[in-house]
Amino acid sequence: MADENKGTLGHLPPLPRQALNNSVIAMEQGYRQRKGLPLLSDADIEALKAGMPMSWEDGGSAPGGSAATAAAAAVSESAAPDSAVAVAVAPPVAVAVTGSISEEVAKWVAQGKKWSKSAIAAEQARRGRKSLAPLNDAEITALLGEPAEVEPAAAVPAAQAVAQAVVPRPAPRAAAAAAPSAAASVAREGQSTKYVGTPAVGTSKAAAAGGVASVGPENSEINRSRRRLVWCAVAAFLVAWFLAFLRFFLPRTLFEPATSFKIGYPADFGLGVDTKFQQRYRIWVDRTPDRIFVIYARCTHLGCTPDWKPAENKFKCPCHGSGYDSEGINFEGPAPRPMDRCHVEIAPDGQILVDAAHLYQQPKGQPTQFNDPGAYLPA
Repeated sequence: MADENKGTLGHLPPLPRQALNNSVIAMEQGYRQRKGLPLLSDADIEALKAGMPMSWEDGGSAPGGSAATAAAAAVSESAAPDSAVAVAVAPPVAVAVTGSISEEVAKWVAQGKKWSKSAIAAEQARRGRKSLAPLNDAEITALLGEPAEVEPAAAVPAAQAVAQAVVPRPAPRAAAAAAPSAAASVAREGQSTKYVGTPAVGTSKAAAAGGVASVGPENSEINRSRRRLVWCAVAAFLVAWFLAFLRFFLPRTLFEPATSFKIGYPADFGLGVDTKFQQRYRIWVDRTPDRIFVIYARCTHLGCTPDWKPAENKFKCPCHGSGYDSEGINFEGPAPRPMDRCHVEIAPDGQILVDAAHLYQQPKGQPTQFNDPGAYLPA
């Protein structure tokens, strides 16, 4: 594996380099996969996280000193396929946090707010989009509020670090087990992100990324009352519109007064024109010295209701100026004939019974109907 990967750094910085976080390592792995380069092994990833040279790199002046280089060499020898001896390395007492804390992160830590792993992952994604330096292990540990050892791990004595024992041949690419760092726990826990970039505002993913609960309002009594009020208002609105829709198709009937009615006794009327029934029945009662008749108050020109002018002793149509005398005979204006007269008779109780549905006319140039029986009552 050392010969296969030797000299293939890809986008990795050369030695000496600081510890890399999971975001940088993941981008390097994706780059290698796209370009068909050999992928980083688990031992290479752990060495990159610790800021030490990988097994196929030259020692250089990597952080951690000669002790760290010796430990990496011991691990490489234990992973060699021709080795028949297993080398046991004592686990470190605490996780060594590498890197320094920037001023921006120091301000966040000073605010006293403990960050969650999802918030740190969102911040890492934001820095990746803005081409900013990602958070290192020390900054992630400080934001999470976890204790960390900042002193470098002491070198393990050779007598205690190496214990020889005859064991079966180890599998290739074996690496020493190391405790996961805070950055590794952030990247490897929880659900994987399915979207690229910032999720759309208003979606459940955006709410989860911002640390906001995506559930609805509390199912309290006041919320239920509000919902019932809203639904009642919506139902009332729909019912009103439905009734208006039905009313549009219903016939609009005009209720006209009865065409047959009584107007009183003949002795109740004096000579001349009586207009007291004009508003109710649209008639005038006219009494002459020899007869009583009822004029239907409708102009024979276009159907307007004329006005009685007692000072001029005539009917005058306000629409087109037709004039009629006191008996309804036309003498001026566009009216073609006299106004019609209603059928009248004496009812059994002695009152005058008028039938406005039965009219008598005097067409122009034709015999008159005003002298027919029922067109008048003898006075």
